[in-house]
Amino acid sequence: MDEIPLIKNRAYEALGNRTKVYIEGHGCSASLADTEILSCLIERGGYELVDCETEADLSVLVTCSVKSVTEQRMLGRIRNLSSQCGKRVVVAGCLARAEPDKILKINPNLTLIGPGNLERIVPALETALSGRQLNATEPTRLIKLGMPRTRKNRVVGIVEIASGCLSSCTFCQVKLVKGTVFSYPESEIVSEIRNLAAHGAKEVWLTSTDNSAYGRDSKTDLAKLLRRVCEIEGDFMVRVGMMNPLLTGRMLDRLVDAFCEEKIFKFLHLPVQSGSNRILTEMQRGYTVDTYHDTVYAFRKRIPNLTLSTDIIVGFPSENEAEFEESMELLRKSRPDVVNISRFGARQGTKAALMEDQISSGLSRGRSARMTKLTKEIASSNNRSWLGWEGEILIDEIGKGALIGRNFAYKPCVLKAEKLGDGYERFVGRLFKVRVVDVTASTLRTIPIERVE
Repeated sequence: MDEIPLIKNRAYEALGNRTKVYIEGHGCSASLADTEILSCLIERGGYELVDCETEADLSVLVTCSVKSVTEQRMLGRIRNLSSQCGKRVVVAGCLARAEPDKILKINPNLTLIGPGNLERIVPALETALSGRQLNATEPTRLIKLGMPRTRKNRVVGIVEIASGCLSSCTFCQVKLVKGTVFSYPESEIVSEIRNLAAHGAKEVWLTSTDNSAYGRDSKTDLAKLLRRVCEIEGDFMVRVGMMNPLLTGRMLDRLVDAFCEEKIFKFLHLPVQSGSNRILTEMQRGYTVDTYHDTVYAFRKRIPNLTLSTDIIVGFPSENEAEFEESMELLRKSRPDVVNISRFGARQGTKAALMEDQISSGLSRGRSARMTKLTKEIASSNNRSWLGWEGEILIDEIGKGALIGRNFAYKPCVLKAEKLGDGYERFVGRLFKVRVVDVTASTLRTIPIERVE
């Protein structure tokens, strides 16, 4: 990656010490990648990163604004950090772009950095330290490839392939924050992955607001990109992030072909959002329930052990009981392994926030609880089919008293540390051959048969 010249910390240079900065990231994998980039730029700017906000001279909070409950949690965290650090807080990420007025109402001296303005972090820190205010949230077309980063997990490399979105969902702020889709050049994505693999990444996460929209602005598409990625030499696997069912159809056969490649995890994240066609129309999703089922069928026909993940919103304005039951029936039919359930929350600037027949929080909460119960039953049943499975897993993180690995279908596999002896942390990034001996709704419990490498 290109080296960035060291920028001196002028604000504290006269004091003869290094300013301590605490950085905290929230949200999607793209937001986590932004946190890694900001961390590296901050260190190269002459600052010292610390692990606790109480040790810091100033704090950087990389925020998410995807849900109303997330927004409230972010605003609460901003209040907390602001009370500790006074004026010396930089708020970065999507909330800084989506809700600057709400942030500045907490403290008018807070500095804001949008998701497309990462390269301005050092001037932002200097501004915050001097007690002044900076608002750098203007829309840009920053290509976040080749930028230096400090990886939080040495096994995982996160590669953003595009910014923005083609959809106009009535419930979502993302397009308001990031604009229409802007696909990064294939050659630069390939170069980024090659560099990550060369520096020890065993898992590469391809991420964006909607991976299925990749290339719609540049005469290519995701299927073609995956083919090029699979040609890269190196010992790594690729996890493909979220894809909208609306945009998979034109390349469906080629996309399934690409997913059959050895380097691609057999993991499909396909958010359906509702099992009711009327609600999907109100959401402006642009597809029907059959579109979702057809896509799932096409993948499972070729990849029977596919791990399916989807998203559902309960309590969308005017959703009635019968339409909620349609969503429940969709889950019974498609039997996803992972379901991200969200209770509808109005987002400022969206059409859904102005719709009539808003659902009460109590009713929405009840529906969410019923759906959660069903999804756990389905996931547990799905996972029981893995009992006795033997195969390789890649250890990619450390859990509480255990190692966590992923198999070819990106199933979380728990390997108890007691089976490995002291110093088990050294096995992160290694392959193990294991047998599944027990399951939960979210994990496969395994024992080692032999270490592959």
